Amino acid sequence: MDKDKEQFLKEFGADYGYPDGPKSVDDIRATEFKRLQDGIVYLDHAGATLYSELQMEAIFKDLSTTLYANPHSQSDAGMTTSDIVREAREQVLDYCNASPMDYRCIFTSGATASLKLVGESFPWTYRSCFMYSVENHNSVLGIREYALQQGASACAIDIENPDNSCTGSLKITRHPLQRRCFLNDKAPGGACSLLAIPSECNFSGTKLSTDHVIAVKEDFRRQIEGHNYHRLDNHKLLVLVDAAKGCATEKLDLRSCDIDFVVISFYKMFGYPTGLGALIVKNDAAKLLRKTYFGGGTVDAVIADVDFVKRREGIEEWFEDGSISFLSIASIRHGFTILKSLTPGAISRHTKALCTFLRRTLLDLRHENGTFVCTIYGSQNPKNVGPIVTFNLKRPDGSWHGYREVEKLAALSGIQLRTGCFCNPGACAKYLGLTHQDILSNLEAGHVCWDDCDLVDGRPTGAVRVSFGYMSTYEDLKKFVDFIRSSFVSVHIRPHASKETMHDALASSVSGPRNVPLEPRFFVNSINIYPIKSCSGFQKESWPLSSTASLVQEKAATEFGTKDNPARYLPGAEWASAYADDSVVTMA
Repeated sequence: MDKDKEQFLKEFGADYGYPDGPKSVDDIRATEFKRLQDGIVYLDHAGATLYSELQMEAIFKDLSTTLYANPHSQSDAGMTTSDIVREAREQVLDYCNASPMDYRCIFTSGATASLKLVGESFPWTYRSCFMYSVENHNSVLGIREYALQQGASACAIDIENPDNSCTGSLKITRHPLQRRCFLNDKAPGGACSLLAIPSECNFSGTKLSTDHVIAVKEDFRRQIEGHNYHRLDNHKLLVLVDAAKGCATEKLDLRSCDIDFVVISFYKMFGYPTGLGALIVKNDAAKLLRKTYFGGGTVDAVIADVDFVKRREGIEEWFEDGSISFLSIASIRHGFTILKSLTPGAISRHTKALCTFLRRTLLDLRHENGTFVCTIYGSQNPKNVGPIVTFNLKRPDGSWHGYREVEKLAALSGIQLRTGCFCNPGACAKYLGLTHQDILSNLEAGHVCWDDCDLVDGRPTGAVRVSFGYMSTYEDLKKFVDFIRSSFVSVHIRPHASKETMHDALASSVSGPRNVPLEPRFFVNSINIYPIKSCSGFQKESWPLSSTASLVQEKAATEFGTKDNPARYLPGAEWASAYADDSVVTMA
């Protein structure tokens, strides 16, 4: 065991690796994730965590030995499927500590479908308000379209902790949106409004506690009281929590707070199945929803040639149109088996240990001129952040590295991560300091979601995100840190430095620039350079390579000669000595 890992375990050994579990994380990786043993480091668990090979073996055995039929059928096989579906609903409610007396589990095609179901069925009126955190996923922001279309108001809020604590006082900034139509606000009648927040921001990892939910809901109540046409005794305030990311590594306790809707996604929790999610809905809230469409399995009786339909009374049957994805539903119990064996609490502690160590390490990185290498976004309080580290990297002169540059170099090193805004435009703009005009200007300049335009006017348009899962290891973390150090931390080579000194500098754990030619004896014979995307490039007949096969800085190549101009070519230590008039030589 290396000294760095010993130091890590000395501080985090009680939380890392499931010391009290049935298996250590090293055993889990060795036996259940063999596909990661070829040097691949997977750090995109916020996008989709990985399924276990043991989990898939159990699913295959289940599906290949049990006869499952459509649960709408009354056959024995159909009844077997119905029993499995019922048990799956109970598992989902139990995972969120939701009483089956108060909540129902509705299966959908994913978290987005669950959010869409709430948005299109919510009883919007011109007296309703849709309030949502700016750090919500696009799929939550889309509910705004339903609200505004029905004449409701909408208001984005920014939630911050001035004391950076988990349960401290909140600073809530409101950004009201204009209604799409104007109606008589003084008309009588009740109203329902909706507050939507994430349990964990998928951009910054910032988590909202139960106390946060209560505080924001009270602020929401005060806002409604401020409008004299709203009668609070006749106005229901419902809360929706997007837990697609948060539930992946930490349970949501619905017995401790008053939440009406929760959406989850199973591939975020245990990798498989995809295309399946759930809407956990409070019974009283479900009765308020207005569903227009009906499909197979949701009605008691229909007359085909007359406008008559009698819908089923059960909440699940009301909203699950057609045949549900019953084979996928049968598969989730094998994922829950893994989470239960490790326990959600242990998973949370394990991933938090990795996240805390990585944040600290990245924040400590400096270029040799003393400038910071990394800017991390979101709360720095470990208690208030999930297993996500989102950041951008800077050069010694303060300019930014593009996130796509980081992603492509990481891929070459066998590291899989995510870059961009992660479908969370509000959080992206908030943490990158992008104004509305900046976003519009970037759009006019041609930047759209998922493109390669990572810098506009020298400023980042997105960020790099690293996220951990229950099977992530210290070795994953170390390989990523070593990659950042070797690729993006610069050192200064002093004038007249010996060849040995230069080698020592490059071999240090905090350096390893990719463009210092210790022995510049190798050249590219011809290279085409395209400095501007989609524009014509220019050709260089030769260019020296560094000891790591990277291109030497243009300054070195032109000022001190090339292979084709040997009279000006200076090899080895003489190359550094040629900078005698400079105080230092910076290799970035």
